[in-house]
Amino acid sequence: MKNIVIGIIALFLLIGCDDPNTIRIGSKNFTEQVIIGEIMAIIIEENTDIRVDRRFNLAGTMVCFNSLRTGSLDIYAEYTGTALSVILEEELRTDPEEVFDFVSAEYRNRWNLHWLEPFGFNNAYTLTMRRRQADELGIKTVSDLVEKASELTAGFDAEFLNRSDGYPGLREYYGLEFKGRPRQMDPGLMYRAAAEGRVDVICGFATDGRIPALDLIILEDDREFFPPYHAAPVVHNDVFQNRPEVIEVLKKLGGLIDDETMQYLNYEVDGNGRRPSAVAREFLDQHALIE
Repeated sequence: MKNIVIGIIALFLLIGCDDPNTIRIGSKNFTEQVIIGEIMAIIIEENTDIRVDRRFNLAGTMVCFNSLRTGSLDIYAEYTGTALSVILEEELRTDPEEVFDFVSAEYRNRWNLHWLEPFGFNNAYTLTMRRRQADELGIKTVSDLVEKASELTAGFDAEFLNRSDGYPGLREYYGLEFKGRPRQMDPGLMYRAAAEGRVDVICGFATDGRIPALDLIILEDDREFFPPYHAAPVVHNDVFQNRPEVIEVLKKLGGLIDDETMQYLNYEVDGNGRRPSAVAREFLDQHALIE
């Protein structure tokens, strides 16, 4: 059934793809992805004569990947660790350059898809807690958490609950057992739930600005389970070969966004209620990348 749904979505995305002067940029269904999608769309629109069809808030990793692979999307931003574990289903690795080189080569060899230089931030999975509670329990690392986990509740999003680089792998790697089964939660609601004490531990994302804003802390992955998750544009071969102006414009974003900057951009949307397009345009204007 899942594959049928993905296929239907991919077929729907093919509708209206005949304009040769339009490219389709996709995103997954969370704030950071939409912001990055807007950054890519705006910099292309402002620096070329190409129009961008925004296909944002798609239903997750596999929908975006299959849409790119089949040509229903031209570009979306992916994370190296996600490509390694979810798409390629390879054993986890922790060296950022090794992971990038591996996934880039595999995407090119298997599907003729092209990774550009990463944006610069590492949106790693984390385990996240209320700072006060963690201090009271003496928890600073995931290993510390293992000793207390049977007394604590957890809430994770659907992908984390099922991915090999998420809870199943983490549980086996660290021997982690919580008080009861972790609750499945919407990723947009997890941070507030943790801050208000409705759950004790969540799967945070390192670049989410709600972590410092809500006085949460990231537990150190002291045994280095999580791979790196450096985000980068992934481009269909048709655009890579035939639209050099798009590639040149996107290259300007390489290494431009560090973790703290991405936290700030995310919080402008999630915390201050601004539109992703406005936040993206402001960022590009500050870096003199649009007129």
